[in-house]
Amino acid sequence: MSDRIHRIRAALAEGLDTDDIAIRDDSHLHVGHAGAATGLGHFHVTIRSPKFSGVSPIQRHRMVYDALGDLMQTDIHAVQIRAMAPEE
Repeated sequence: MSDRIHRIRAALAEGLDTDDIAIRDDSHLHVGHAGAATGLGHFHVTIRSPKFSGVSPIQRHRMVYDALGDLMQTDIHAVQIRAMAPEE
């Protein structure tokens, strides 16, 4: 697992109080894309957290972005998010 994925996983686990996280690096699919030229990555995140219970999908995405914080500037160009509550 890459250092970048480790940093993303740690930020999400800490910010959203969960270990139920799957991260896929899709950067290789975006070679030649303007965002790939910056060296930042494209990722797919699936996360399940009790903090998502009773929260709208948009709010869940905002919570993920908040948990990622500065990684959105230093490591991530784009992230596709699947955020679920435990009961889903």
